[in-house]
Amino acid sequence: MLEQRIQQHFFESADLMYQVAEHLSRPIAEAAQIITTCLTSGGKLLVHAHGGPELAQAFSARLLQGFERDRPALAAVPLATLNAEALAQLAALGHPGDLLVALCPQDEDALTAELMAQAHAKDMGVVMLSGGMGGHWPSLLRDTDVWIAVPHERRARVQELHLLALHALCDAIDIQLLGAHEGA
Repeated sequence: MLEQRIQQHFFESADLMYQVAEHLSRPIAEAAQIITTCLTSGGKLLVHAHGGPELAQAFSARLLQGFERDRPALAAVPLATLNAEALAQLAALGHPGDLLVALCPQDEDALTAELMAQAHAKDMGVVMLSGGMGGHWPSLLRDTDVWIAVPHERRARVQELHLLALHALCDAIDIQLLGAHEGA
């Protein structure tokens, strides 16, 4: 019984990955393009993950330290998880031309919405990774922003796909900066 339930997690995750691969490849490629443009133009990424800092820290670390190849550090800063601190960090560190990378596994979150509004007010772009069926995110995004939406209600599956999307972003950024890698 327990083993079957554990196996079901793997099957559900694999099925979802297969189902959304084509759907997510275009927005991930678009996000890689605007992130690379931001970074090569002297901008930085401010990364916020709703519900826990792990994904924001992991993505920032892979950009700072390299993903699968050695390269110079790229400017990425994980934002705090507390509302007041995250908003203060964005206010202090965000500048026109920077990007907010926001991860939220659900349809709505007040802090993420406020961070997006503050980023837009500072003439920053937004790369939004969300879950659920979209909720109010489309109404908060501008035409120049990128939305990577995982169409699933289960938080664990959405976060798994967000991690995979972040890895794909890191790889695409490295390809744009360093060219294709023979081992990949």
